[in-house]
Amino acid sequence: MDWSIQEVARLAGTTSRTLRHYGSIGLLEPSRVGHNGYRYYDEESLVRLQRILLLRDLGLSLPAVAEVLGNHRDQTEALRAHLAWLRQEQDRLARQARAVESTIQHLEGDGPLMAEEMFDGFDHTQFKDEVEARWGAKAYADSDAWWRGLGPQGQRDWKERLSRLMEDWRAAAVSGASPESDTAQTLAARHADWLRSIPGTPGYPEGPAKEYVLGLADLYVDDERFAANYGGTEGAAFVRDALRVYAAREL
Repeated sequence: MDWSIQEVARLAGTTSRTLRHYGSIGLLEPSRVGHNGYRYYDEESLVRLQRILLLRDLGLSLPAVAEVLGNHRDQTEALRAHLAWLRQEQDRLARQARAVESTIQHLEGDGPLMAEEMFDGFDHTQFKDEVEARWGAKAYADSDAWWRGLGPQGQRDWKERLSRLMEDWRAAAVSGASPESDTAQTLAARHADWLRSIPGTPGYPEGPAKEYVLGLADLYVDDERFAANYGGTEGAAFVRDALRVYAAREL
């Protein structure tokens, strides 16, 4: 079974022009072209298009999307990794939506304001006990004071920086890149810079301590809450291995 270019554009919420452009750059070629010049796409093409759109939603450029698709040919495995991340994001956004809905209901006069529910999905203190147990109360206090001092805009900027870093890690993981590759090591350096920017982290402000980076790297794999940020255990293992290489070379 196949679908015409108009049908695919409608189903995917895109345009025929976009699909033709994807074909012209070799990103998504039609499975066949009719005698009238119409383009048709089969099931394999639709699966590839779904992956293209998912990667575009992560903010990847078309050349980066092409690289990911070219390096990672097991579509089922790649989609499973992406699905794990989508479910984690779905849960976080659902919690935020419920929190905002609760606030709206209060503002409209429907019930008391439940302060403990307002920031579900926003909580940066959820790992307080673990941070204190692993690295001490001072580490948490310093980082918490720094976070609150950033203010709303600073916090949004910092979250955006972290979001981009995690998106790039996930994209690299599904691309088939090795932990020793330039791509992975560039990300590892960005990761170290991100850790270096947080007061309270071991080694601050000169840089994250090697033991701290290695401990975090293991935690990303061992704790499914952290692994979800990198697309699941497989993605987290890629991050861990890349950070281990970086730590051995640079820290």
